[in-house]
Amino acid sequence: MPEAGRILREALSQIKPDPTIRKTMLNLAKKTLRLTNSVARKYKAKAILVGSLTRDTWLPDKKEFDVFVLFPEKLKDKKMEELGLKIGKTVIEKLKGTYVVEYAEHPYTSGTIGGISVDIVPCFAVKSAEKIKSAVDRTPFHVQFIEKNLPLRLSGEVRLLKQFLKNNDMYGADAKTEGYSGYVCELLIINYKKFMNVLKAAAKWKPGEIIDLREAYKKADYEKLWKTFKDQPLILIDPTDRNRNTAAALSAFNFYKFIKHAKMFASKPNKEYFLSKKLDPITETELIQLQIKRRTELIIIKFLPPRVVPDILWPQLRRFADRLQSILEETQYEFKVLSKDLFTDGEYIATVLLEMEVSKLPSVQKRVGPSIFDAKDANNFLKKYKDQALAGPYVEGKNWVVEINRDFLTARDELHHSLSQPLDILKAKGIPNFIAERLVKGFEIFSESERIMQVVERNKDFGIFLRKYFEKEKFV
Repeated sequence: MPEAGRILREALSQIKPDPTIRKTMLNLAKKTLRLTNSVARKYKAKAILVGSLTRDTWLPDKKEFDVFVLFPEKLKDKKMEELGLKIGKTVIEKLKGTYVVEYAEHPYTSGTIGGISVDIVPCFAVKSAEKIKSAVDRTPFHVQFIEKNLPLRLSGEVRLLKQFLKNNDMYGADAKTEGYSGYVCELLIINYKKFMNVLKAAAKWKPGEIIDLREAYKKADYEKLWKTFKDQPLILIDPTDRNRNTAAALSAFNFYKFIKHAKMFASKPNKEYFLSKKLDPITETELIQLQIKRRTELIIIKFLPPRVVPDILWPQLRRFADRLQSILEETQYEFKVLSKDLFTDGEYIATVLLEMEVSKLPSVQKRVGPSIFDAKDANNFLKKYKDQALAGPYVEGKNWVVEINRDFLTARDELHHSLSQPLDILKAKGIPNFIAERLVKGFEIFSESERIMQVVERNKDFGIFLRKYFEKEKFV
């Protein structure tokens, strides 16, 4: 496809980092590595450079690299963390940078030196990836495999794949994106050799697709693999650890989204797949028209996001949204959520959007009780409702039935009641801890278009989020 080749060459020329910046990055990386090794030697540790900088697959907007400090396996976890932070802080200070301590499975030093982000991460020097003590211990094995199996001539192919995914919101295995990691991109290029080959293969993927670079499993083992990695749409066996799926973080949504875009580009190549897409925030007129057309009610729950790393924040937000839906749809309330989504900038605003199929209910509610033949439960039911029933108790079929006043007539009232509780009750209700701690300090629930647009005016990304919510992609 001559047209595809021309577009890929043009795209690659735009996503290659500037040579001057590349030289600056490499010089700083080498200097940081030398200094880290010099400091680490005192503690019988060794430093290595990891990440896309070493194999020239980084994208221009990612001015960052990582240095991993490998400690003897026999060292205690706490001591490793203590020494790792000590080394990290010393190195960043000597390079005249600034740093903060970040937390993953182990605390690590995250620094900035001359506008370049540098993470200094401690880990254990284990004998094999199957004997890791924490996830970071696996990274050195990934580095070794990629350096051995990804020739520099393929770095452009990796860049194209990363940019293709990034421009279409699928790049990154973080909890927010649930997409394709840089490591997965590199493995796909190692396996298929060319960016276009990846797209052609992806166009034919089916849920449960298995890619096994080292042929660690026979075809006869695939049934067992599907059970081991149940509900994981893409199974890309880690060549350094046959028991791990490198694509485990990938959502079904992004699996199908990639298939769709792969098919579209292969059939009709276009440079727009690699260029940043500009979306405008939703307008008030559009918002009102959509609500009139859909005849639903949007409920926004807004609060200040907890100060935790994104990989903790996003899962808690998702669990919070799920819990809100289950509260509304409990039998005693009978509201109905059509769809839900969430947005946060991680700093000033966190929201859960609930689009309600049923958000208002009549004053009277029918409660169907136990069978007339279930004496014990029937007596408890009658005792509970005989004085508060608007009608009944009466018998319908073979069950006792009452009609009572409904506690909450609107979903907003029920949400406000459920969330306006003390911290211990919120946690007992299943509200995730960090979210609960924020809610007790204040939250807002609103549906009015005017109020929604006030938030959009202050945060354009929230307005873009709303547009994406309503303008969902078709995958078929």
